[in-house]
This record gives sequence, C-alpha cells and structure tokens, in this order.
Amino acid sequence: MRLLRRGAGALSLAATLLLASCGGGDPVVAFNPQRLIAFGDEDSLITDEGRKYTVNALASNGTNGELDCAVNLVWVQRLGADFGLVFPQCNPNNLENLGSLMYATPGAKVADLAEQVTQHLALDTFVPRDLVTLMAGRNDVLDLYRQYPASGAAELLQAAGDAGRLLAAQVGRVSRAGGKVLVSTVPDLGYSPFAIKENNDTGDATRAAFISQLVAAFNEGLRLGIQDETGDRVALMLTDELVQSMAKFPASYGNMRDVTTAVCDPAKAPTVSLCTTDTLVTDGNAFLWMWADDTHLSPNGHAYIGALASSRVRTNPF
Repeated sequence: MRLLRRGAGALSLAATLLLASCGGGDPVVAFNPQRLIAFGDEDSLITDEGRKYTVNALASNGTNGELDCAVNLVWVQRLGADFGLVFPQCNPNNLENLGSLMYATPGAKVADLAEQVTQHLALDTFVPRDLVTLMAGRNDVLDLYRQYPASGAAELLQAAGDAGRLLAAQVGRVSRAGGKVLVSTVPDLGYSPFAIKENNDTGDATRAAFISQLVAAFNEGLRLGIQDETGDRVALMLTDELVQSMAKFPASYGNMRDVTTAVCDPAKAPTVSLCTTDTLVTDGNAFLWMWADDTHLSPNGHAYIGALASSRVRTNPF
C-alpha cells in the first residue's frame, strides 16, 4: 500500500484501516472483555487461599510461609492481566467491583465442567463482553490411561474422543448463551514426568506415546465438535502443540534446562498445591523447569500458555 503523507490521504488510510475487509463498512472494534469467567480443572484454579497447582511464590516480607498469589501466575491470571481483569481469589491491591469468576476445581473432568456451567447459568448469564475460558480433559485422559491395559487401547481412545466432544458441547452451550469462548486443547501429558516414569516403571516404552494418543483423541473430538462454531464466538487455543514445542525446543522458552523431571520436591510438598519456591529440588528453579510436579506445569509453562491465550483473544474476530 502506498504511504499516504498528509491531509485527506491520511484520513482515508485511517478510515480504511477501521473497516473490515469483508464487512462492507462495518468498523473493526478490538474485543475488550469486561469480565473473565474460568471453567475447568486445576490448571485454571486459584483457590480462596490464593494457592495454585504449580510452584507458589512466597511473599518477600512474609512470615510463616505466606504466599504472594500475584507472582507465578497461572495462565488465566496472565490472560486476565493483559485486559486489566483480576480474580477475587487473588486481589492483593483490594480492587473493588471485580466481575471475574473462578469456577475451576481440582480434579475436575469434562463432566464436572459441564456442571460448573450449569451452576453459573442457575445464578447468572453470559453477555457479549464476557470472556469465558474452558480448559479440561487432563483428568479424563489420566483416568482413561489408568484403565490400560485392562481395557483395550481402541476402547480407551474412543472414550477420550467422546470426552473431547462433550467439551465441545459445552463450548456451544456457552457461546449460544452469549459468551465469547476461549477453549483450550488438553496439554500433551505424554511429555510429562509421569509419562516418562510410566515407560521406565512398566518396562513398556510405548506408555508415554499412548498417553499422547489419548490426548490427541480427546483434542480431535474437541476440534470436530466445534468445527461449525463461528470465529466471532469461539477461539481455539492449541495448548497441546505448545507443550510439545516447549518439550522439544526448551531453549526457545526462557532457556529452560529441564523438561523431563518435576521441580517440586515431593518430600517437602506432598501435593503440588503445597509446592512453593521453598520446596523445590536441589538447584531447582520454577522458571527453568517445565514441570512443577509429575503432571502439572511450572510457572514458566503457564506464562507461555497465558501469552498464547492473550494472542488468540486479541487476534480472534470476537
């Protein structure tokens, strides 16, 4: 396009940039959500105590292990921060009139996410400036994997696809009710420390690959289920591909130096929600390790997922 230098030419360019390429004069208005509503499992969770299922940060001037929930953000916090949105579960500046809502629960499967949506609709509705995040499926995949090999691979892969389609149904449900949906694929747990241990502990070097196959079947069910959704209502975030890329090319993601082991020491923190910067393995670093525990991502992993989420929201034609 020729550079327009001054006067009417500049005004013409500005007007052109404000028009949709195929909208016949409809202005392009950036989506600016008024609240963020998070549904899903512990990957999206901030508890009422400000705990997260990753490496929790300690307050620099605190005693007795007080947490600083505004550090080491989970992905939905990182997404919200880009739009000036804060969850009540982590509001250190005591901001008023917070509209964002946290429905995510630990251990949730897709069926539980469906109940979370039902819970919301019983009390509230969705409006066009609601940004609604859906991330679930990790616990469905892990539950299905635990049934292997007593149950056959084909049966379990079918069940994983069915779970993905159930998540897709919730995408449609929320979008038809008026919300703008950002839905995530399941992180590829086939690259997790849990999967690597399964290869070693069972003597079956295909176990991690099978976990990835379950993830892929779930995500395929999700993608097929939302294929008729329009871009002005739904955006898909490919978290599985991001996790794969981080595992394969760690130097490109903050120079991570460990993508195969957990940074949280289970002898110091028996569950990941209790993990803090004081309960790490020797020489562990929350931002140089990919995994917090055997299946949950580190703050560095969450930072990149949050950045991906923000990019998808800003580039999607909501």
